[in-house]
Amino acid sequence: MNITTFDPLIVSKDADSAISVFEALGFATTHSPVTQTGSGEVSTARMENEEGFHIDIAQVDEVPQDYVIIRINVDDFDAAYNILKEHGFTNTRGDDTLDTQSSKEATMVSPSGFRIALVKHIKSE
Repeated sequence: MNITTFDPLIVSKDADSAISVFEALGFATTHSPVTQTGSGEVSTARMENEEGFHIDIAQVDEVPQDYVIIRINVDDFDAAYNILKEHGFTNTRGDDTLDTQSSKEATMVSPSGFRIALVKHIKSE
């Protein structure tokens, strides 16, 4: 299992404000996907600065306050998922995943409460 991307993800009910902060710090939006989560649409801004650092900022209206998740993209979702489960992480969707045409995702919560957004991008052949 290889990690292909590792960066912070800010979940916010006011994503525009967070995006503005990172624009002022030299980041620019490079990708803006909208994902249907089953409970609504989530718009995400993928941002990058000149040094190649990334941050993702997601608009989620129902959160009471902003929070940060570590986003980890992997080439083998099941292997990474099992490693996290072996270390006591639980999936916020039970054992379900969010499967879209372009990715498979699960938000995993550690025993102490920090979160990892585990993602495998699905590449079309």
